[in-house]
Amino acid sequence: MRDGALAFVESPVQLLNVLEWAHNHPAPDTATPLTLVVLPPRDPMTRGQLRRMAELARDEGIAVSWQEARDGMGGAVASLLALARRLRRARTLVIGDPFSRYVQLLLALTPARAERRITVVDDGTATMEFVAQLASGERFVRWHRRGMRGGARGMLFAPVSRRARRRLTPRSDGKRPVEVFSSMPVEPPENVVVTANEFAWTRARFGPPRLTKGADLVGTSLVETGVVDTERYLEAVTSLAREYGATRYFAHRRESSEKLQQVSAATGLEIVRPDLPLELVARRGPVGRTILSFPSTVVHTLPLALAGTAVTVAVCDIDPEWLSRTASPRAQGFLAGVTGTARGARRLPSALPSPPGQSV
Repeated sequence: MRDGALAFVESPVQLLNVLEWAHNHPAPDTATPLTLVVLPPRDPMTRGQLRRMAELARDEGIAVSWQEARDGMGGAVASLLALARRLRRARTLVIGDPFSRYVQLLLALTPARAERRITVVDDGTATMEFVAQLASGERFVRWHRRGMRGGARGMLFAPVSRRARRRLTPRSDGKRPVEVFSSMPVEPPENVVVTANEFAWTRARFGPPRLTKGADLVGTSLVETGVVDTERYLEAVTSLAREYGATRYFAHRRESSEKLQQVSAATGLEIVRPDLPLELVARRGPVGRTILSFPSTVVHTLPLALAGTAVTVAVCDIDPEWLSRTASPRAQGFLAGVTGTARGARRLPSALPSPPGQSV
């Protein structure tokens, strides 16, 4: 017996985009059951959002399987064996994070089937890098990591990654079709189909939101990933908040509590820890008439989720001087590309921090 569609997600945004994909593909693929496998990370914020999103998926009639694949070696092996069996039966495979080593290991352990359809749904701006690397034949490496080998662990994992990459590469004869379901500006390689994610499910399910007078500022985890210097980031947030009258700061789920305390102390902004992806939080409202963001996924997704409302999404460039010493050499170009291709967002000049000792 063959199953229908099997989806693997590790973040709330990936789960949201699987729901959007299912809404956009009512037939024939999702005429058969869709099973959603959640592979939660350890951090509490992400797990909480994933549980809320899993509830929404169940409300849509989707079967949800919660797999603690990172719960020690025993749990990882048991999950791998169980999921590999289910993956072999699936006619359609939906992947939220092709860079995930756990997902790559699952793909490598599963025999290739020419008739299986593979879809990669958005994992934010990482989708842009995935498509570019797929087109160029590069090994899959996240854009913010220094170097291309990923260290000793990356070298040891390289054979698995290469095998997984072959599974994600469409055949030239049209068999084993690959789809990218995305709201990001991507140029697909040959034999890869891109389907636009316009957040139709989100707009149908929530809103329109009530608008507040002030502006809202969206936080980023660029400090936590080692791309942006902490002090420069705090100065930029302070400058933006004062210039545009922001009253709330929507924290990224990966932002540290220590940094958020610094943001609050420096700006007086109300720190909001969203319990759902920001696209849903903004669509439900209340939300500011202006949403300020640094280069991130939301400058592409929020204009779609908030289409038909009076909300303006504005993006502020990352100044090269803000980059930390550990930032990848590719960071500045990648972030500039995220901003420059955001069609529905208004572009702001860089929020250049004042020199030390001067007011912002």
